[in-house]
Amino acid sequence: MYIFVVSFYKTTIMLPKFLLADNSQELPDTLFIIHTKDPRCIIECDVEDFNSSQTVYWLDEEPKEQEIIEDVMDEAETFYNDELESQEDLYDEEFED
Repeated sequence: MYIFVVSFYKTTIMLPKFLLADNSQELPDTLFIIHTKDPRCIIECDVEDFNSSQTVYWLDEEPKEQEIIEDVMDEAETFYNDELESQEDLYDEEFED
């Protein structure tokens, strides 16, 4: 698996605070949640459960304050759950028509 880090310091790019990524061919049971704001990180988690088999890859220096880490993880979990719910709603709407 390759992780590419892009420097955003020279160019201002409007990215969402979180992005959802997967690699279904190599890691079909894994999702990646990318936190694009400071402190940037990639959270690897199980498709079925955000808190299961979780690994955090820090792209910036890991925060010294545990509260900052907890805030990022809480926001990431909320994003993850909202995205799954949105996907289910879209799927349901598609098959109702």
